[in-house]
Amino acid sequence: MKEKAYRSIVKTISWRTLGTIDTIAISYFITSSLTMAASIGSIEVVTKMILYYFHERGWNQIQLGRTIDPDYQI
Repeated sequence: MKEKAYRSIVKTISWRTLGTIDTIAISYFITSSLTMAASIGSIEVVTKMILYYFHERGWNQIQLGRTIDPDYQI
């Protein structure tokens, strides 16, 4: 079973949205500056989406923990 590239893209965007909210919240807690927290969040959202996409595509090539389902059911 393989995943299409667009599935990895959708997963990347949904995960990074959640991750960026977390990063902004932590950054705000540490800096007490919404401007600084938003700056940190906006930088990391781009870099981590790119890293995650390639991470997903790489794992799509690895068979570890996958099973092959039969094409039919009885």
